[in-house]
Amino acid sequence: MNNPFDYVPDAECEVAFRKLTEHLDNLRVSGKPEDLNFCRELDAGKMLGVLIAEDSMGVHHSLYAFSGQLGVHGFYYDGFVGPVFDYLDPEGYFKITERDISCQNRAISRFENETLARLKSDYERETRRLDAEVSEFKESCRLSKSRRDALRKNGDLEESELAAMIRQSQFEKAELHRLKKKVAADLVPYVTQLEEARSQLDRLKSKRHADSEALQIWLFANFKLLNARGESKTLSDIFAETSIKIPPSGAGECCAPKLLQAAYLKGWKPLKIAEYWYGKPKGGEVRRHGEHYPACRGKCLPVLGWMLQGLEITPPLEEDQCPSAAPAPEIIYENQWFCVIDKPSGMLSVPGKRGGVSAQQWLADCYGSGQYVKMVHRLDQDTSGLLIAALDPDTYKIMQSLFAMRKVVKTYVADLEGDFELSGLPRSGRITLPLSPDWFDRPRQRVDYAEGKEAVTDYEFIEVAHGCSRVKFYPHTGRTHQLRVHAASESGLGMPIAGDRLYGKGLGRGATRLHLHAQKIVFTFPVDNRSYSFESPLPFGRVRDNC
Repeated sequence: MNNPFDYVPDAECEVAFRKLTEHLDNLRVSGKPEDLNFCRELDAGKMLGVLIAEDSMGVHHSLYAFSGQLGVHGFYYDGFVGPVFDYLDPEGYFKITERDISCQNRAISRFENETLARLKSDYERETRRLDAEVSEFKESCRLSKSRRDALRKNGDLEESELAAMIRQSQFEKAELHRLKKKVAADLVPYVTQLEEARSQLDRLKSKRHADSEALQIWLFANFKLLNARGESKTLSDIFAETSIKIPPSGAGECCAPKLLQAAYLKGWKPLKIAEYWYGKPKGGEVRRHGEHYPACRGKCLPVLGWMLQGLEITPPLEEDQCPSAAPAPEIIYENQWFCVIDKPSGMLSVPGKRGGVSAQQWLADCYGSGQYVKMVHRLDQDTSGLLIAALDPDTYKIMQSLFAMRKVVKTYVADLEGDFELSGLPRSGRITLPLSPDWFDRPRQRVDYAEGKEAVTDYEFIEVAHGCSRVKFYPHTGRTHQLRVHAASESGLGMPIAGDRLYGKGLGRGATRLHLHAQKIVFTFPVDNRSYSFESPLPFGRVRDNC
């Protein structure tokens, strides 16, 4: 069985997926309303899965699944496997409780928009009226004081007149104090009603939260997944062993869990699996119609880690698996402040959670335990090229400041899957697509105009051959996977980098690695006020040899 997180689709999966797309094309021709609605929903963007499984007689079967649910069709559609756990029965516990929670939502909304809003309005209206009354009396007192001050200024006042003026001032101050006490007392009923209403709203919201939480706990406890040994485990138990503890929304509803569960229930042995994006990308994700993608790690890694137990997986499915060994870097320059290395593809820049020798660790071993070594910036594991490491803390701060102020000019070279001339793209330009992490499918990034961080890349195409384009990238920012997303996104260049396992077709068609290389880096170092320029030879040959 192939590793669903690290694979190139087997030929049998490819054939099965082509048959599926042909079937969907035929559904459009049939013209039946339910078929057309189904296809329209898929066209809006959906992950489809294919599993090849073997029965007890050695016969191979193709199983199909779509992720999650589809509009009015829910979990079911002819030709696709059903859910691991169907909680959508209208008369079942989940839907009944969900309807009750929906009623609570409506009741809370009515209470906020009607009862609470009315009490707030009454309180604010009465407050304005009483404030106006106090302000009017204060103005009367101010005018009275002005008259007294004028009389004092003119002089020639008798003692009795001065005493009367003092008594008048004292009376007005006392009267203002009594008025303020009256205002506060008049507002007490309004404040009391408002506080009682807010307390009632808090109680309603607390009950809704408790009911929602209890429903989720019920769902996760009844969501039981099989593995190849015939054992069963709930979603709650599976995620209890992870760092997040609680299953994320939609866990167990992706293609792979559905397919494996269906095969196990039939007594079939899973052999090969692949997932393909169908339709338009959505939610800022970088997806291309008809391309295969790895299973999502956030939701599926814990689930499949359980469901695949009992099968031999190639390569092994291990969350803590070390990165594969990569060639050693090369130190191309060093002085008393920093060094520059040429990092190979396949090596981490800094130590990662899954171990393996990183460029920083390799440098630390080279210099010895007494030498400070810290990477000033990073490259993706699959990206090769120039990296700068600081050799003392002050230099690290200085170099970080240069990067932050965009005073370091970087040039990358990449081969893209596509002909930029046929695509109608200008030879050069700028891409400005803000990026944010896809939290349930790390380390993938997505285009996010609402909350994403600024990401700016200039580009210049330099060659095209055999349906492949070579481009130079000049990033102004350094977001995670910035160049890879800007290249692959339909909002960017719409052509993924060759060999990109996350956003493109992965390895094949001449690409034995990610064709992205940090070729050149230029900066002025303020300590010695010298301009530095470093360049690394391209490690993947001519573009015409790679496509």
